[in-house]
Amino acid sequence: MSLQHQFRPFETWHTLTAPSSGKRCQEWISVILCFSLMAFNLIHLLANFHLGHVWYIQLGIVAGILTADFASGLVHWGADTWGSVDLPIFGKAFIRPFREHHIDPTAITRHDFIETNGDNCMLTIVPLANMAFNFLTLSPAEIYHIYPWYCYLYALSIFVTLTNQIHKWSHTYFGLPRWVVLLQDCHIILPRKHHRIHHVSPHETYFCITTGWLNYPLEWLGFWRTLEDLIQGVTGEKPRADDLKWAKKVK
Repeated sequence: MSLQHQFRPFETWHTLTAPSSGKRCQEWISVILCFSLMAFNLIHLLANFHLGHVWYIQLGIVAGILTADFASGLVHWGADTWGSVDLPIFGKAFIRPFREHHIDPTAITRHDFIETNGDNCMLTIVPLANMAFNFLTLSPAEIYHIYPWYCYLYALSIFVTLTNQIHKWSHTYFGLPRWVVLLQDCHIILPRKHHRIHHVSPHETYFCITTGWLNYPLEWLGFWRTLEDLIQGVTGEKPRADDLKWAKKVK
């Protein structure tokens, strides 16, 4: 049986459930607002820069990136490991795309920029808007004291916003801009070879998909396995049971 025939049911489902005009509008608005707020806040961060903040800025940026990477892993692990596509609303909207991604990993590369990033942009609008409001209303002295926190929050917002785009790049093997490949090669964003480890069945490791920095430490600590054992012990639910059912559909 050809791959085209194997994946036809999923392509049909995707066609039938293509984003509505309302969803597309929400994605456009989210992207425009998010990147406008990013630009506004960057201008004010630069305007309020002080040399005394240099070390705090570096720590804040690294901490923000690590937090975004861990958050991507936690969400990814949860959606990959627990629940079923048959759950009302949540199963279809959130869990099913992760199940399908394991069957057709390159499907994400066929999404345009707005569809790829619209939902993540929506997540970061509120913290970015709050930051912008404070830049407009707080005194320079007040901004000085919270500046390192805002560097952390800004880095966190950027990397959360771009997580899906970075994930998409990790599945794109042709036509990537040179600067994206350079960032991947330097492991500033998720490298393609690094992410392949997750896509080896049964997809039980390397869940972090923003930079992937935390994948090895969390694997070394047995972090995800410990969480799974605890949840299975309490609930009796088996990790990735639904995901394994989906994998059998293409055999």
